[in-house]
Amino acid sequence: MHTRKEILPAVAAIVFNQQGEVLLQRRKDVGKWGLISGHVEFGESVTDAILREIQEETDTQADIKRFIGIYSSPLSQTYHYTDRTVQYVTSYFEVRLLQDIQPGFSNEETAELRYFPQEAIPEELALVNPYWLEDALDTAAPPFMR
Repeated sequence: MHTRKEILPAVAAIVFNQQGEVLLQRRKDVGKWGLISGHVEFGESVTDAILREIQEETDTQADIKRFIGIYSSPLSQTYHYTDRTVQYVTSYFEVRLLQDIQPGFSNEETAELRYFPQEAIPEELALVNPYWLEDALDTAAPPFMR
């Protein structure tokens, strides 16, 4: 069987609360926890894309605090689906929410949103690059290229 191969632009964001906890989203499609992430749509920039994804998946506005890095390694950015194999090129940001998340918020993509202490991040995460948390915590480093 021949599967289609694609390279797609994507975005991801990490959000910390005042206690330094990490916001994770339980996704409805896979039932696992992960960072807010998504695809760049035609006609939008990566910064527009991540702000749109935050709005769609948390129902809050945000602004970008910093660019953490770009991730394109086939080893960590390639995912196999039933009909295709995709290598994502992901621009990764730290963002700050401008409003509180409504308690119990959910929609067609988000089953649940919750802040986790850094030492208690769930082990089984959905499609998360292994460097994302480590890189986000290194605030003195220049942007990463992995």
